[in-house]
Amino acid sequence: MNNGRPDRNLGIAWIALTLALALHVTDEALTGFLAIYNPTVIAMRQRFTWFPMPVFEFWPWLTGLMALVCLLLLLSPLVLRGARWLRPFAYFFSAIMILNALGHTVATVFGQTVGAVRFARPAPGFYSSPVLFAAAVYLLIQLRRTSAKTIP
Repeated sequence: MNNGRPDRNLGIAWIALTLALALHVTDEALTGFLAIYNPTVIAMRQRFTWFPMPVFEFWPWLTGLMALVCLLLLLSPLVLRGARWLRPFAYFFSAIMILNALGHTVATVFGQTVGAVRFARPAPGFYSSPVLFAAAVYLLIQLRRTSAKTIP
């Protein structure tokens, strides 16, 4: 994606992270993620009135995430062709997915998100978190590797 030139490995990393996100959404949906997420958001809003995260109902949440995954897959040909304008978004995408994976891991270790929201371990979405983390790191590596390229 550097200098408008295609980079196959970067495109593959983008697709891998997008598919890892799809797997993660499936994992969350099947393991009751919103039963933990929504009470956590409510507790955080009670403590910090400025807390910006929304509360979701299952189908709008799942539909929105499926639409996001589809949009990311639709952007894949542009990444494969070297669309430079997607690089900042790719860094952001990777960073958010790393934080997401780490959040599920930390919640699993502690068995809670906030003091009032405890759950049986592992946290919903935990099983796919290593895949999400690895794919996000791979995308970051490919972004760094391609940032130093120049047109011959």
